[in-house]
Amino acid sequence: MPDAATDTELTRATALELWQLIRDGDVTVSQVTEHFSDRIDRLDTHGAFVAKSPELASDRAARLDAASDRSAVLFGLPMADKDLHLRAGVPTTFGSRAFAGYVPEETDALTTQLDSAGVVSLGKTASPEFGFAGYTSSLAHGHTTIPGHPELGAGGSSGGAAAAVAAGLLPFAPGSDAGGSVRIPAAACGIVGLKPSRGRIPALGGQGSIGQLAVAGALGRSVADVALLTDGMIPREHGSTDYATVLRSPELDDGSLLASAIRGELADGRKRARIAVLTGETPWQDFVDTPISPEAKEALARAVEGLSAAGHEIEELEMPALPGYADEFVALWHFNAAALPVTDEQFELLEPLTQEFVRSGRAIGPRRVVQAVQAFAGYEQTVVRAFAPYDAVLTPTTALTPRPVGWHTDDPKVNFERQCQYTPHTSFVNVVGLPALSVPVLALDEGISMSVQLIGRPGDEAGILALGRQLERRIPWRERVEAAFAA
Repeated sequence: MPDAATDTELTRATALELWQLIRDGDVTVSQVTEHFSDRIDRLDTHGAFVAKSPELASDRAARLDAASDRSAVLFGLPMADKDLHLRAGVPTTFGSRAFAGYVPEETDALTTQLDSAGVVSLGKTASPEFGFAGYTSSLAHGHTTIPGHPELGAGGSSGGAAAAVAAGLLPFAPGSDAGGSVRIPAAACGIVGLKPSRGRIPALGGQGSIGQLAVAGALGRSVADVALLTDGMIPREHGSTDYATVLRSPELDDGSLLASAIRGELADGRKRARIAVLTGETPWQDFVDTPISPEAKEALARAVEGLSAAGHEIEELEMPALPGYADEFVALWHFNAAALPVTDEQFELLEPLTQEFVRSGRAIGPRRVVQAVQAFAGYEQTVVRAFAPYDAVLTPTTALTPRPVGWHTDDPKVNFERQCQYTPHTSFVNVVGLPALSVPVLALDEGISMSVQLIGRPGDEAGILALGRQLERRIPWRERVEAAFAA
């Protein structure tokens, strides 16, 4: 690679291309690490990062450069940890003033798995307080915005990760998703986001909390990159997945996702998929009015056009009724908030929205929790049964265009209502445990885009990645994102 072209080529390279450059010896891990660390220092004007760890990253890169075995699936690739995930020696605030100055001594399971896959972490990406919001703003760290649009929020809760990828500060980034927290910021920032099935990622597969909502996810500029990062989150021994710790997938190639994302072919060799466009009222309609904007409808139509052109069968499916959905979701959301490890003094430092969630959750008794858990199980059966005939179900990722900074307000009630209005189609996917892929299919003015989500069958990430790749071939969004990169 000519020296004069190195910076531009490194910035615009996909994670997969960077991996190949490192593997072939065209660039060292240290050079890649230094390049992206420099970009973060110079160009993070939109609040993507809340902490940087250049010395740890440099040491890690040097060790990888000296290693003889370069076969790790993510060998040498730069990324950053979400501020909800622990890395020993790196400040972790959980997006909260209550944890200012906290430096963990241990590394959590997801971060450990990513390290074993070969990554180099450059720091921490922004999250709202404890990840409880579908936007990324906090009293601890300020606002995270769409690169080039300081007036528009980057979505959340993995907003820092999405903004970093969209600005070319990272090739890809891990996030977590309990109600849309990977898909929402991916949509806001015009990139790709994958929420895997419940149980797919053993380190953060959803089973660790009441309601089983939060799973690890991946954000990138291409479908292949989110597949690559997700592969790195799944432990493998000699190429085989340990199914004692992860949901068994239906793929014939032992669950490796990258090949499906590159080929764009369904695992069973079929050329024609059966895809449903979800119609009818959203699950939140009884709680707050959730109209679908013209822009979201246009994005849906664009995706249908692309999938139809690929030869797939498209039909409509009415959203199945989920009685009491809002009440049951709110009950478990608040109950989980009540488990936050905060003292009385720390509670006073929490933001109004979080305080309201904690107060409400502490008042919820065991009988009510059991009722909500049983309701969730019923919702899962209802939705999985309704979606079972289809290879994918298509919805808008967000019902509205990216929201202005401050739109969600400080009033907890109005704030939560507006979150539901912005993204009424994301949380039920977590409740029922299905995989979902958000892809940016519609370009609006001045670099803003709208996305759709493809919801798959349990464990069939490969299927929706293949369909996402087919859309990517027809709607080349990566070039649109990279055209806005600062030098």
